[in-house]
Amino acid sequence: MSIRSLVATQSYSWHQVLEAEGKRYLEHLNDVFARVAASGIEGWEGSIASKDEADTIGRLLKKHGLRTQSIYANSTLHTGDWRTSVDDVLRQARLARPLGVRVVVTNPNPIRWGGPENKSDEQLRTQAAALQAMGEALSREGMKLGYHVHAPEMRASAREFHHMMLATDPAAVGLCFDAHWIYRGAENSQVAMEDILKLYGDRIASLHVRQSRGGVWIETLDSGDVDYNPIVAALHTRGSFDGPIVMEIAREPGTAITMSAVEAHRQGRNWVREVFGV
Repeated sequence: MSIRSLVATQSYSWHQVLEAEGKRYLEHLNDVFARVAASGIEGWEGSIASKDEADTIGRLLKKHGLRTQSIYANSTLHTGDWRTSVDDVLRQARLARPLGVRVVVTNPNPIRWGGPENKSDEQLRTQAAALQAMGEALSREGMKLGYHVHAPEMRASAREFHHMMLATDPAAVGLCFDAHWIYRGAENSQVAMEDILKLYGDRIASLHVRQSRGGVWIETLDSGDVDYNPIVAALHTRGSFDGPIVMEIAREPGTAITMSAVEAHRQGRNWVREVFGV
């Protein structure tokens, strides 16, 4: 029983770093990849919008000795136009597959980011059917869909999250298990996070890893609000896990910045090695 995973960093972390430095992300990808390599992290997860971007990322991965096994692709699946969004995710997946990508992570957009609106039952049924279609299409491409959530999907007894899991086939729709968003969406509940792990842990295709203390994201990965040991135990119980573990270190109001981004990611990488054994 073992965990054999590529440990990667999520591009969102570096969008925030460059924004704080007053730089444009796409204009400094070479510098970003150099910093990722300097931190000791082996992998990368980001979005790929075009053939040119895929070519650039492929060249920089090779240059800096990095790999990629997953991408993050946005989607809108609760409307009647969901097939357009599914087709766009498939387009991105086909661009990413030659780079080594085998997991496509999507978080279907809410009705309005930052808004309180919940999707109707009919919208949830539409979204689940779209998610199933996306997963089946990715399977035919030799890839796996990882369904991801932020906090909104956990509202109202997590009705959106649970319906996506229960109304789709595990063979087609896997789970990108983002422990902290599940924890936060459940109003900072370790119990809720562990219950979801018990219900759907066998569907985990990839992990997103972040940490907070006192409800505020910290600048690296370490001990904190979320106890990751139950996740490690669940992965070992499965017998073997080889999906990517993606460090998604992020900043929000109140996050104390005391070290460089490279050092923050180096310390986070060391924590992943200690906790997950990879």
